[in-house]
Amino acid sequence: MRYLLNPLIFVFIFFNYGCFAQKQVVKKFPYAASGLTERQAAEHLLSKFTFGVRDKDIDAAIKMGLENWFFTQLDGNIADPDLDKRLSSFPGLKMSNKELVNTYSLGAQLRKRAIDEGLVSKEDVTDENKEKLREIYRELKLKHGVSSAKELENQTIHQKIVRAVYSQNQIHEILTDFWFNHFNVFMGKNQTSRFVLSYERDAIRPHVVGYFKDMLISTAQSPAMLTYLDNFLSMAENEDGFAKRKMNKKSSGLNENYAREIMELHTLGVDGGYTQDDVRNAAKILTGWTIYPMGDEANNKLVKFLDRIGEDRLVSQGFVHHGDFLFVPNRHEKGQKIVLGVSYDQGGYDEGLQLLDNLAKHPSTARFICQKLATRFTNDRPDETLIKHLSEVFIHSGGNIREVLSKLVYHESFWNKNAIHQKIKSPFEYTISAMRILQVEIHNPAPISNWITKMGQKLYNYQAPTGFPDQGKYWINTGSLLNRMNFGLDLANGKIRGISYDPEKLLQNQEPESVEDAIFKIGKRLLPERNIQSTVERLTPLVSDPSFSEKVNKAAGTDQEKSDEGMDEVSHKNMAEITENSKITHVLGMLIGSPEFQRK
Repeated sequence: MRYLLNPLIFVFIFFNYGCFAQKQVVKKFPYAASGLTERQAAEHLLSKFTFGVRDKDIDAAIKMGLENWFFTQLDGNIADPDLDKRLSSFPGLKMSNKELVNTYSLGAQLRKRAIDEGLVSKEDVTDENKEKLREIYRELKLKHGVSSAKELENQTIHQKIVRAVYSQNQIHEILTDFWFNHFNVFMGKNQTSRFVLSYERDAIRPHVVGYFKDMLISTAQSPAMLTYLDNFLSMAENEDGFAKRKMNKKSSGLNENYAREIMELHTLGVDGGYTQDDVRNAAKILTGWTIYPMGDEANNKLVKFLDRIGEDRLVSQGFVHHGDFLFVPNRHEKGQKIVLGVSYDQGGYDEGLQLLDNLAKHPSTARFICQKLATRFTNDRPDETLIKHLSEVFIHSGGNIREVLSKLVYHESFWNKNAIHQKIKSPFEYTISAMRILQVEIHNPAPISNWITKMGQKLYNYQAPTGFPDQGKYWINTGSLLNRMNFGLDLANGKIRGISYDPEKLLQNQEPESVEDAIFKIGKRLLPERNIQSTVERLTPLVSDPSFSEKVNKAAGTDQEKSDEGMDEVSHKNMAEITENSKITHVLGMLIGSPEFQRK
């Protein structure tokens, strides 16, 4: 009887599961209450959660159902063979940190190797011998199979551009950009530069929709963060410890850099209620958190010391080693520390984990993180009720980012008119959105990287731990507007090296009857589901003005000159030269440079 019933139960469950599955209905987003049509809602959703809205993307999202599109994107598991193929040209993406360090040498290391191998004398390493030195470095690279750290930096930037343009999992790309900026590290800091690619790949990307605490720990233990904010050097002050005497002569005791930024920028926020004593005690808790020696340039004394102990005895000696992270007990500050009223006296590595856990679930952290998310996905001054609602979700879900984002898109504030097209695209977002809509083919990302830098956002190179600002006022000024207009005109006219596209695709064989008609038809493609009548009226006389491009060039050559100082330069010559037979691309460029296209 028992064996007879089991199959019956199975059949019952199977068929009823089908019924349950059919009955499972995802609650619709509340966009209708704001007066939005489904297409307008789709455009808004994609505008906030992709790097550029195309007609076909709106059609696909509506076909799936907006809610299904969003949650599928949150899963981030859409097959991406085209992107995978493109990323295969970036060898650094497949390397461990140890392999990266051994393959990509800093300039000073190449110079030292050249001197050590007798290829050049120390006295001859001068600016006057630059060309000779370049040739020597090229020989070294070929001989030893190494390259320069600059090459790795280019890979890091270029793969980001390629991913943003082509990835099918757009929300994950948006969130990777958001969280990297939140946990910013500066590529320009020498030792950090070779870890940035793996930092984004290993410490940020896997956690973008996971638990905030996991990302906090992952970034705290990454070589990039440990070097950028110097915690790898931090050690106890109250001990005549092994570390200070033997491991690193450059070490100078307690370093508070990381402890301060983790409270001010990564968790609690500047008004999060902590004191200088809390910072100092947090720094003490995190003493001993450093990098496991790697590569040919590793700290030899530490390597010898670890070898003497043996990997199998590290745990019994109080060490913690996983991946590239190492906790060194000899460096750790002993004794009780109090942070935000909580006592830490368990000793060793666990103190740090407990500190990060407590910071991650602190109410100030919930508010700070949710305010930043609300700012990113609604407007520069998000609704207080939205922030409060998301903060409660953050706390009750244990910092589950997926839960927070899910509640965000069901909140009325997300669909309110104050959230629609109210955000100014950053230079990176602006550039990528133009390329996605034009469906460009990227042969070489370097010129695009130069343009993004010219517009004020040198990728991975924001020196302060705050990351790039997320408010429009930081991105829009006279110089940046001119550069954006010039970028639009150059892109549309095929004047950016390494990029190609087919302008005929945009019109889908609909020949415009006039300049005004061209603006209208192309505008409908670039600004889908928007009322573009005012755009047409404003641009028509400008497009018809044969001297417009000359005026833009003139302005760019004067007002812009100063704002470009300190950035990677590309020539302004021949920018935005419009010929009489390129009206369509001229219209396209003007629309890309229009204020409407610069909003998301």
